[in-house]
Amino acid sequence: MFSPITFSGDTIMCDVSTIIRQRQASVRRELDRRGISLKALSFDSGIPYPTLLSYFPREGSEKPAAAIPMAAVYALCGHAPADLLSLLLPDGFQIVRASEEIDHDTLAEIAGQYCVEMRKATHPESPGGREISECEDRSLRSAAAKLKLVA
Repeated sequence: MFSPITFSGDTIMCDVSTIIRQRQASVRRELDRRGISLKALSFDSGIPYPTLLSYFPREGSEKPAAAIPMAAVYALCGHAPADLLSLLLPDGFQIVRASEEIDHDTLAEIAGQYCVEMRKATHPESPGGREISECEDRSLRSAAAKLKLVA
């Protein structure tokens, strides 16, 4: 139940509840930065405003009262941006909206574009040679993100 967490180069053991609360604070900062109001999220998700405020308190106020329960994350799906909800998950995991139907023609076109980008990125004469450079990685990630949208 305890995970390592690093602060200023020092690794300490931290319980999962503390990690989730820290991530909830990050979600609140990003909601504020994007201009997404908790009142609107409350209205859309059906979660009472005071409850949302306890999970995502204002910057500079107390820490979140509790680690957000899965039922609240479920209620926020479709109302809060998936990339923000993904901040609550362990590194390497994401919340992604899955398509109800697959447009195979569009998927094939986008997959082809990804393959073209990958061939360019691993070509011996590319900026990183056979290794993928930073600019190529950005391009590949962008192409991969498009795949996730249609698959």
